[in-house]
Amino acid sequence: MSAYAACKSVRDSKLVFDSFDDKSVYLWNTLINGYAKSRAYEVAFEVFDQMCRGNVVPDDYTLATLSKVASECGDLAAGKVVHGKSARIGFVLDVVVANSLMSMYCKCGELNEARKLFEEMPDRSIASWNVLVTGYASLSGDDKCKEVDAGRRIFERMKSKNVFAWTAMINGYVIFGDSEGALSLFRKMIVMYDIEPNDISLVSILPACVTHAGLSAVREIHSFAIRKKLDHGVSLSNALIDAYCKSGGLIAARRIFDGASFKDAVSWSSMISGYGLHGKGEEAVLLYNEMLMLGIKPDMITVVGVLAACGRSGLVNEGLNVYASAMNDYGIEPTVEICACVVDILGRSNQLDRALQFIENMHVEAGPSVWGALVNASVMHGNHEMRDLAYSFLVRMEPENPSNYVSLSNLHASSRKWDMVAGVRKMMHQKGLRKEPGCSWIVINGRTNCFYVADKELFVMLTTRIRYRYFSISWL
Repeated sequence: MSAYAACKSVRDSKLVFDSFDDKSVYLWNTLINGYAKSRAYEVAFEVFDQMCRGNVVPDDYTLATLSKVASECGDLAAGKVVHGKSARIGFVLDVVVANSLMSMYCKCGELNEARKLFEEMPDRSIASWNVLVTGYASLSGDDKCKEVDAGRRIFERMKSKNVFAWTAMINGYVIFGDSEGALSLFRKMIVMYDIEPNDISLVSILPACVTHAGLSAVREIHSFAIRKKLDHGVSLSNALIDAYCKSGGLIAARRIFDGASFKDAVSWSSMISGYGLHGKGEEAVLLYNEMLMLGIKPDMITVVGVLAACGRSGLVNEGLNVYASAMNDYGIEPTVEICACVVDILGRSNQLDRALQFIENMHVEAGPSVWGALVNASVMHGNHEMRDLAYSFLVRMEPENPSNYVSLSNLHASSRKWDMVAGVRKMMHQKGLRKEPGCSWIVINGRTNCFYVADKELFVMLTTRIRYRYFSISWL
């Protein structure tokens, strides 16, 4: 049964199972696990139901497996059934089962339930702490900040922290957008606690390097990975390609891409998007076509990447051909992101009427990104009528976004329509909207200094009195 399941032939595994009259808990576990590994989650729970109705008592392996199944499919109701069964037969105090249940609750967004279960555990392994820290650290949303703080408090309570706990906490700061906090914790892990990062740690910290430290930090992470022979994994290779592209190291990104022993869809998408980011549309199209010739089916992200590259490079025909092929030859659904790229391609080439016609015939509802692309193109080509039309839809769809009103006010001011400017400003005041001032930053001797609009004195002082250098993480 295990051999058939490993070969993804669960049907044959089931035939062997059915040949037994007396089915032990181990046979039931093997069948359930086979369906779980084949992602037949609903069938796995049906088998569990048959097992219980057959008066076979599940063990810790059964319950841990089904907790993981509920976690994978995000079925909170099924997870609670497993929790209830675990409590009734006394396995809820088992560390492995409890950890699986906690992980299920965390992935379903029920952190309070996970925390309650954690507090009730008489014995906790380091994995128990890791599950809870990961749960708090990986949440995103308006309350991201509070949950990251809660995760940090639990993290600090841990007497023994392994690399997985550190990585989970670092990743939480990255998700929250606190790159400086992530880098600080990463440095503390290595310098103060002498814990060596693994490949997942490096994947987690790379986005913080891009947004906070730049190309030099990405190079240092890459060098460390090479020294520790961690650079052969596809996840880290993809993360490095993405980080190099976003930091301006396009040549280094392509070198990693070409040298990768295995490339998945993310590898191709990252490299194609990198070319698009730097306005190299022809290279993006060539790489996209090479991917198709190798028999790799594009996904939505890949198509968006190549279409965005075509838009920035003025490759109208190439972009429209890519769009038509993706829809007709590969059956990709035209998402809002894809449609926004097509509008951008047509708009940049001053085919504004055609872009508007495309919007009117879309099979998905035009979102802010679509109307925003039309606004930008209208401004670029000085088409005031189309600009006003697009702005009316944009403001209607995002009535609480102050950036839309500020841009509209600025456009009216450029045309000396002062009554219109006053009207827009009055509307913003009535809605209580205020746009945050623009902010830039510079890293000097490892410290990040932020500059807001008209903050000239601080900038002059720092640039004349301090010899600044790039942020360095040379302690790697």
